[in-house]
Amino acid sequence: MTGPSTLIDVAREAGVSPSTVSRILNGTARVSDDKRQAVMKAIARTNFAPNLMAQGLKKGRTHTIGIVVQDISSPFFDETLKGVDDGLKGTGYASVIVSGHWNADEEAERIRLLLARKVDGIILLSGRMADETVLQFSSQRPIVSTGRELDTEHALGFKMDNEHGAWLAVRHLIELGHRRIAFVSGPPTNIDAEDRMQGYRRALDEADIPFDPALVVEGNFHEESGLQAVNHLLGKKTQFSAVFAANDLSAYGVRLALYRKGIRVPEDISLVGFDDLHGSEFTTPPLTTVRQPLYDIGLTATNALLRLINGERVTPRVPPVELVVRETTRPH
Repeated sequence: MTGPSTLIDVAREAGVSPSTVSRILNGTARVSDDKRQAVMKAIARTNFAPNLMAQGLKKGRTHTIGIVVQDISSPFFDETLKGVDDGLKGTGYASVIVSGHWNADEEAERIRLLLARKVDGIILLSGRMADETVLQFSSQRPIVSTGRELDTEHALGFKMDNEHGAWLAVRHLIELGHRRIAFVSGPPTNIDAEDRMQGYRRALDEADIPFDPALVVEGNFHEESGLQAVNHLLGKKTQFSAVFAANDLSAYGVRLALYRKGIRVPEDISLVGFDDLHGSEFTTPPLTTVRQPLYDIGLTATNALLRLINGERVTPRVPPVELVVRETTRPH
């Protein structure tokens, strides 16, 4: 091309209409992945440089979204952010990522920072902030939050079925013949942890197994708490044949503590986690766990936010949890 390429040049190269190219660039197009990819390849071939700033000024948009995670170093959020990143591909949007560190005040401060930067919307991944506070912020910019249930014009929240996931894990152990099932819980102030505790207790109740508080050790979703929980149980000489850890990181700590005591998994103790982090398939032995579709969570949240930004009502499809049986469980 002899001069700067235009939107019409891109449309001709991709075999679509100029309006389709425009809608893909501003994030309002609902087209197939193949068509979106054809447009993005045409943009690369023609060296088309859309003036997103000018487009944004016309609509009062910056083409940026804010993302509040709780722990940037956590593999849980890493997998979710991959879904967010893929959800933004081809939309013309960029992201600004900040961390709330599981602190409601810090989360609110980070959201104020993002609003000051004029982001078009915010994704809040889990957190401790009250629903009422989220709704107040949504009056300024659309918000999609995971780990809570919201459904208003400018705020949407959805959560995984943590109670059912925990029930699946414990029922699996019960079906293998285990009755003394230890539980390394999450922090009691965390709603996901509370739901997983309810699933643990429901599975026991349905099997007529009495709940024993001595088998429950409070953790904090980190590896160290799993290690400390097993040391506590063994130090108290508590009898158990299986452990359900409230997340995979805790399960890693449980596995290490058992290994150091010469206790074999699964020959002596069966072990189940929750999340199905990428590394759980490669532990020794590979971890039986409850899969949360972390990538899909990020993708679903991103698609929902982009639609909220465009003034659409959204009813997201919440991906289901499922039990993934590997090699850390066996009949008792």
